[in-house]
Amino acid sequence: MSKFIAKPAHELSGNIKVPGDKSISHRSVMLGSIANGVTEVEGLLDGEDVISTLEAFQSMGVEINKEGQNLKIHGVGVNGLKKPDGALFLGNSGTSMRLMSGILAAQTFDSELCGDESLSGRPMGRVISPLTKMGAVIDSRDGKPPLKIRGGQKLKGLNYDLPIASAQVKSCVLLAGIYADGETCVSEPETTRDHTESMLKGFGYEVRVENNRVCLNGGGELQAKNIRVPSDISSAAFFMVAASIAPKADILLQGVNVNPTRTGVIDILKLMGANIVLSNQREAGGELLADIRVRSSNLRGISIPHELIPLAIDEFPVIFIAASCAVGETRLTGAKELRVKESDRIQVMADGLCALGIECEVLDDGIVINGGEYIKPNSSIKSHHDHRISMSFAVASVRSKFDIEIEGVENVKTSFPNFVELANLAGMNLVES
Repeated sequence: MSKFIAKPAHELSGNIKVPGDKSISHRSVMLGSIANGVTEVEGLLDGEDVISTLEAFQSMGVEINKEGQNLKIHGVGVNGLKKPDGALFLGNSGTSMRLMSGILAAQTFDSELCGDESLSGRPMGRVISPLTKMGAVIDSRDGKPPLKIRGGQKLKGLNYDLPIASAQVKSCVLLAGIYADGETCVSEPETTRDHTESMLKGFGYEVRVENNRVCLNGGGELQAKNIRVPSDISSAAFFMVAASIAPKADILLQGVNVNPTRTGVIDILKLMGANIVLSNQREAGGELLADIRVRSSNLRGISIPHELIPLAIDEFPVIFIAASCAVGETRLTGAKELRVKESDRIQVMADGLCALGIECEVLDDGIVINGGEYIKPNSSIKSHHDHRISMSFAVASVRSKFDIEIEGVENVKTSFPNFVELANLAGMNLVES
């Protein structure tokens, strides 16, 4: 088990280019594989989660040529996938499993999706339920992986109201809807990231979006397109918080995806008083990009608005670090979803913050954090092998007067393989052992 030793470092600077967007990278591989023609992808996130998706589609007969962060995907069309030789191992990637379930539910062949210990404990009932209503046959272990999907089922369109806002569930149902008879519509209680519907349109598939309702008709085709993957705002968030809480900092994050369905972290940090300025906004491949300048700030505690929760769902671990350095109380409620991520991110973050000397109260659906100082030396943090927990506590080092040891950091490679390198270039002092 690897660990970080995060040594104190209070001054940050530089121009940073974080890796490609994970959500868009996954979807590029999936949609490119079932499109007609050759899709070329630039700037793919070269992390383990995306590689799991890539290798799964290669196992189903898709020729994918990879050179560094560039791909050439020889699409086989919506009905061209072949039965893999064995189970498709998806590592730690919940995105891969949930989205691919929608595609595989409609294939003529049987398939099995499995993952590592962490993924094997994550709930998949939220995708099994709507897919079953569409006619899919899926066996699982009490709603958890492995998922055994029976081929040869005829899917029918579905009007589905999401019980909780989830881009992964929405995407799963829409991907299944491509293969279903009739119209499939998904309504969500709050706005979530819209990459799937935007990218389907980019691949020439007709998608209708009205307010928080997305509809498509089955039976269409996807046409190959070229994709340039922007920098991932979830990865940029670690540097946004680091620069906001460091005693002296001036960081420029280049070419970050600022799709309005993903910018909750920026909105929350600004409400807390962060000094964040967006410039050079431009469009690339249907996504909005910007350069983001972040400088040292005096943060204050807030009650996080409910409407921003689904727009920042992956960034909350590092937002909790910002809250621990803010003046006053930060309160989050209505975020029960955080308990079923790669770890129970509410409890694991609370345990780590308490280990540093920060007062917090765990709620059933959130947390209350009282900002303060890290006062406990020789702190050892258990990340529970959750990549975002590991990187969040590494960020805490810019306000610490002592080393912070973070255990179980190997899964950082799933989403941000060069995190340590970029963090140290910006002025942090991380040692991996």
